[in-house]
Order: sequence, then C-alpha cells, then structure tokens
Amino acid sequence: MAAYPVRMGEIVNLSKARKAQARKEAEAQAAANRTKHGRTKAEKANDARAEARAKALLDGARKED
Repeated sequence: MAAYPVRMGEIVNLSKARKAQARKEAEAQAAANRTKHGRTKAEKANDARAEARAKALLDGARKED
C-alpha cells in the first residue's frame, strides 16, 4: 500500500490505507478514461464530416424501387 506512507513500527489505520489505495486506483481509472474517451472539438467535427460523407455516398448508390 504505497499510497499510505508507512514507517517501521508505526501504527497503521487500515481503513485510511484502503481508502487511500482506492483513491489512487480511481484516479488511475479516470486518467485512462480521459485518454480513451476524451476527444477535441476538431476531432469530433472531423468524424461528423466523415460520417456525413459516407452516408451521402451510400445514399447516392442506393437503388430506387
């Protein structure tokens, strides 16, 4: 439990140590989610343009009944 500093012979509050470890893990998960899901406005706009272009291409190739 590296998040809670412990020295030899020191009394450790296990509740605080567990909470500190949980906070450390939650922050690591939040950082991973930010890199995975966080996109800039320009990236979102670029994806929207690409999706619109692909939809227009498909609509142009669609057969009429």
